[in-house]
Amino acid sequence: MNTSTSLETLHFQLPGHQATPPFRPFLVGVVGSGNLEVLFEARPGSGHCSFAVQTSARGFEAIWTAVLQDFQERSGLSDLHISIHDMGATPAIVSLRLQQGVAQLKEGTP
Repeated sequence: MNTSTSLETLHFQLPGHQATPPFRPFLVGVVGSGNLEVLFEARPGSGHCSFAVQTSARGFEAIWTAVLQDFQERSGLSDLHISIHDMGATPAIVSLRLQQGVAQLKEGTP
């Protein structure tokens, strides 16, 4: 039995068509709350949206792929890097936090 408590790290890069304007990095959510935090960072000129996921829930790469592809299909954002620090959040909570970040970008409040 594997009792490893290390985090699994996953990386994704998805194409986007809607460039984000310059902004300061900002956080959505709090990892200490028992679910996750999401850090949004500008990556001017990259032409894509990249994701780095650190998660305590090992073996769920297919679910992460589906959630992030769905997000990217809906948002279409590019020139953006999103770091996710997860401690077992459900896909619905991941989607909620990502949408909260998009709302902050659209409001220009980050």
